[in-house]
Amino acid sequence: MEIHFKIIGVLLIALALVHIVFPKYFNWDKELKSLSLINRQMMTVHTFFIALTVFLMGLLCFTSSAELIETNLGKKISLGLGLFWTIRLFIQFFGYSTDLWKGKKFETFMHIIFSLLWTYLSIIFLTTYFN
Repeated sequence: MEIHFKIIGVLLIALALVHIVFPKYFNWDKELKSLSLINRQMMTVHTFFIALTVFLMGLLCFTSSAELIETNLGKKISLGLGLFWTIRLFIQFFGYSTDLWKGKKFETFMHIIFSLLWTYLSIIFLTTYFN
């Protein structure tokens, strides 16, 4: 199981770093211009804190895999992470419109990849808690 936590650590750190390109990739300069200042800044600040949280989750998994698997506190943290990623998986299907990806090759591919990633994270964390 420890190898899964190391893999998850690397994946989450990479995912966090991908957030750096979000403003440019999603053209936030233009797309968010019509929003009020507070809403524009909330998008930027919240994206930063999501990236930071995902980075720290990855760092925790990579550096403390044994503790997350073997200790009572680690198992409770794993339960919390498992619930977090299970909810994220649910949002993948019910929080976003299928219009965003259906019939579009790249977007459909990304939808499948992230659905698989959220499933993997959920299974590993929840299995750790319940074993």
